[in-house]
Amino acid sequence: MKRDYDMVILRDGDGWYVGTVPALPGCNTQARSLEELNVRMREAIGAFLDAPEPTECVGVQRIAVTSCGNP
Repeated sequence: MKRDYDMVILRDGDGWYVGTVPALPGCNTQARSLEELNVRMREAIGAFLDAPEPTECVGVQRIAVTSCGNP
């Protein structure tokens, strides 16, 4: 069965592309190119869906972080 998922793509300061699938919490990957990101994300989604037990969301928590070197 074919399923379609939305992938959110960000690029970090080092040029890495980071993809995450909001519909599948915890399903994410990264790559140096968009083409590689698509391949890796298909693999990540497959592994996520084939996991023996689904991941259970236990909550959302806000965490405060002070950046090193920035007062």
